Amino acid sequence: MVGELRHAIGFDAYAWLLTDPETWVGAAPLADVPCLPELPALIRLKYLTQVNRWTSLTAGRAATLQQATGGDLSQSLMWRELLHRYGICDVLSVAFTDRFGCWAFLDLWRSAQTFGDQDAAFLGRLADPLTDALRRTQAATFRPAAPDPPERAGPVVLLLSPDLRVRAQTAETQDYLRRLVPPDGDQAPVPAGAYNVTAQLLATETGVDPHPPRARVHLEGGRWLTLRAARIGEAGPPAGRDIAVTIEATAPADRAALFARAHAFTPRESEVLGHLIGGADTREVAQQMFLSGHTVQDHLKSVFAKSGSRSRRALLSRIVGS
Repeated sequence: MVGELRHAIGFDAYAWLLTDPETWVGAAPLADVPCLPELPALIRLKYLTQVNRWTSLTAGRAATLQQATGGDLSQSLMWRELLHRYGICDVLSVAFTDRFGCWAFLDLWRSAQTFGDQDAAFLGRLADPLTDALRRTQAATFRPAAPDPPERAGPVVLLLSPDLRVRAQTAETQDYLRRLVPPDGDQAPVPAGAYNVTAQLLATETGVDPHPPRARVHLEGGRWLTLRAARIGEAGPPAGRDIAVTIEATAPADRAALFARAHAFTPRESEVLGHLIGGADTREVAQQMFLSGHTVQDHLKSVFAKSGSRSRRALLSRIVGS
């Protein structure tokens, strides 16, 4: 899609991030930007900038920075503190959202000319079908995981300074980061996911956005990881304290919540799923939900059809990844 968009619209740089649909926090990036050496600052400013923030964009519509600021790009914190130094004159943004959450957001950058109304309209028309495709692609990652790797020696933790510089990490962290965002050759992996949850922590602390600093991301072979960010210690103001990012296997309940969103389950279907994960049979589900057994069976049929599962055992195996 990046190649098709470059041909149809034209741009000089881009950043496309898959997001946790519930928290709207970026986790898996695909990007080509001229300011990679300043990546921590770029991500921090992206999350702290309120103008054209993906969490405020209208579903199914793309918006330009020129239009959002009335031509005064200095209203954008990100442009004022970073993008102007790289000659960026406009950014075209779209959020891929539906009633199940936000699946990704995309920024296209231009340095030679601004984006026109036709560019925004074209990208806006693609938003809904791309959102559906992104959601279905995430749904396809849920399958029984491959045999477990060797037991990890300890927790996976990354310690960042308040300005998102890496201070320290546990022995296992490097391996996870390398698998999340594979680097070129022998280069050190870029902790992009850690930067994103940390930047969301800053946005939460400053009142820019209330979503929690947490993101779930598919690793490989049906495995999902959860990244969380939190301040270290309690002495002094929060802005001056270091930040710890933890990386851990996504818990079954959190996998189930993602599975339900990705497969477009209704609230009732999601509730049925939760009871199944808890070990309830059809009669017990009916009692707990005050429904008839036939109604529960109808919900189950819909769950099986949407997820492509043929049995409860196969369904639960995909959800919990075992």
